Amino acid sequence: MNEKFETDYMVAVTAEIVSAYVSRNAVPLSQLPNLIGDVHGSLKRLSPNEVPAVEVALTPAVPVKKSVNPDYIICLEDGKKFKSLKRHLSSVHGMSPDEYRKKWGLPSDYPMVAPNYAARRSELAKTMGLGRREKAAEAAAKRGRRKTAAG
Repeated sequence: MNEKFETDYMVAVTAEIVSAYVSRNAVPLSQLPNLIGDVHGSLKRLSPNEVPAVEVALTPAVPVKKSVNPDYIICLEDGKKFKSLKRHLSSVHGMSPDEYRKKWGLPSDYPMVAPNYAARRSELAKTMGLGRREKAAEAAAKRGRRKTAAG
């Protein structure tokens, strides 16, 4: 489970317990931080890594079918539009493209880059000659020395 969720959950439960206790008992203001710390510490000791499993139904920001557009991809986490989703996922949501696909039940070929952007980058790379061998390198490879048979 997500550490941030666990921490937030523990803080919320601590706040509920302390507020319920303080509403029924007189607690000096100077003792309130100690009470909060004691309750929080007790909760952590009772369940070191066990936070009750909360069944959360995942609801994407937009429908999956509408998330891929020719000029942008919409992040299912927050509904923002991007040409390339990979960096946003790692920096903001702390997940890889594979984790994102798994979380939302997307196929392995679900794009992380907008189709028009990918085509534009591909065309730019082709015009620059990237991915092609140079003619001189091919000619040099063909002109290598031949082995002679030892007598």
